[in-house]
Amino acid sequence: MREMSDFPALGSGNDATRPLPGRPLRIVLADDDRDATLSLSTLLKLEGYEVRHVYDGDATLEAVREFEPDLVIMDLSMPELNGADATRVLLEQGPERKVIVLSMYADHEYVRRALKSGARGYVVKRSAAKDVVEAIRAVHGGQQYISPMVADAVASEPPAGKEDRLARLSTREREVLQLLAEGRTGTEIAQRLSLSPKTVETYRARLVEKLGIRDVAGLVRFAIQRGIISLE
Repeated sequence: MREMSDFPALGSGNDATRPLPGRPLRIVLADDDRDATLSLSTLLKLEGYEVRHVYDGDATLEAVREFEPDLVIMDLSMPELNGADATRVLLEQGPERKVIVLSMYADHEYVRRALKSGARGYVVKRSAAKDVVEAIRAVHGGQQYISPMVADAVASEPPAGKEDRLARLSTREREVLQLLAEGRTGTEIAQRLSLSPKTVETYRARLVEKLGIRDVAGLVRFAIQRGIISLE
């Protein structure tokens, strides 16, 4: 369990980090790591922000509808619906929404995936306490923010000839992939997505065809490698 001391002070004495006059800036903080989320939520509240924290992608969508936040801070790997796909859904529903991805991953493919989904910021978890307020200020002000430790990865080109197999998948196929990787049965996936079991099998066959992965263990490895699910 991470303690409050693991998150350094966020500079509460700096007026530049304060929300604009009027009501406090509203933030939805979405991360299934409850200890870290509670600590970061507490620190953001000390900065004067109004924070609601949730723990999965579906709850994030519901919180955004109810809370109408100014900004969403979204973990990339969450149950039910991962952060990248939740970001896509949020922006389809409201293109003006502002999302910062919070992730343990510093590899360029994760950063690019987050930005491609429409996120305006990317903060690496191990530097979250140092970077998150600056990210909030930048993104709320209409700018993009990338943690300095991954800025070079964004600027560099992806390795030549390396195709992004994840980009081959539709949103629904990614949902089925995530649920399979989380250990859900075909019946559970059908109920979760309001599909027939036969349709779920069709999606599973498409995953085999598009990804070239023929067993569940391989799908799990692929999902972990791409940050769709995590080992935490």
